[in-house]
Amino acid sequence: MNVLSVVGARPQFVKAAAVSQQLQDDHEEVMVHTGQHYDPELSAVFFDELALPEPDFQLGIGSASHARQTAEMMIELERIVDDESPDVVLVYGDTNSTVAGALVAAKSSPALAHVEAGLRSHDWSMPEEVNRRITDHCSDLLFTPGDHAKDTLEQEGITEGVFVSGDVMYDTLLQIRDQLRATEFDGPAVPDEYVLATVHRAKNTDTRDRLEAILDAFAQLSVPVVFPAHPRTVAALDEYGLRERAMAATRLIDPVNYGRFITLVEGATCVATDSGGVQKEAFYLDTPCVTLRETTEWVETVDAGWNTLVGAETEQIVDAIRAAADPPAKPDLYGSGNAAVRIVRHLEQQVGDSGSQN
Repeated sequence: MNVLSVVGARPQFVKAAAVSQQLQDDHEEVMVHTGQHYDPELSAVFFDELALPEPDFQLGIGSASHARQTAEMMIELERIVDDESPDVVLVYGDTNSTVAGALVAAKSSPALAHVEAGLRSHDWSMPEEVNRRITDHCSDLLFTPGDHAKDTLEQEGITEGVFVSGDVMYDTLLQIRDQLRATEFDGPAVPDEYVLATVHRAKNTDTRDRLEAILDAFAQLSVPVVFPAHPRTVAALDEYGLRERAMAATRLIDPVNYGRFITLVEGATCVATDSGGVQKEAFYLDTPCVTLRETTEWVETVDAGWNTLVGAETEQIVDAIRAAADPPAKPDLYGSGNAAVRIVRHLEQQVGDSGSQN
């Protein structure tokens, strides 16, 4: 089986690591890195750390408007798909890289498989919501992390090709968790007790009032806030003249590699984030989460009492972080860490062995 995998952003590298490991012995994988995340701390370091195969194609698209970025990706991906003739194009999550790969595959001969299908925030102002809906409705094979996502697809009329696989991000985390606990990491020390914060979504970084309200909340906490700042966020802080306020309210640090970040999540009393992937990582590592958004695609974590939606309201952020110290018992929601095995087996059954390297 010949698989063409499209990745471009940090969460996709983490997910692809698990699936690539299962593909490597019996199948041929061509890895395409679009360059959507191009900063070394958000890209190259993850390939090294997760033992991902070096990308066969580096598109180097970089930052641009949604339309330009997606269009440039599609132009390059169409050429690669035509040249490589894969049996299946594999896309992950909900980025512009995802929808670019989906649209190219849907208009050509390979099957299209979407890992992390069926997620919905029901917030059309989020580009990711548009991307994931388009991708799902283009896909031949849809791998959902849980039953709720499968039910969502059914409500939208998608019943063929749907398979509940579990979450591949959990696979990767389980594989390296014990190793991380025994690893010494370079970089700034953190206090024994802290809140971990990540802020990078355009809705929060492109609006001064929202970013300022989030910083005001961090400043009111009695617990230190460790804040590894995304390049987008640093640029926004400088543009709005909020860098000094951020440094006063938090321990502002550079982006960290995956291993260091996971240890920070596990050691935190609470995570405050606007990232979808970080919400899950916090859940898996038994760390309560406060989500700096009005909606989430990971609704099960909210229903379970381990995630609270607060938007960018200062008082709500402060109250939720303070209340997060005593979460309820945690249910199993997204499988047992064997999602990648299940995905590859299902691909073999559905796509066929025409490209098998056996």
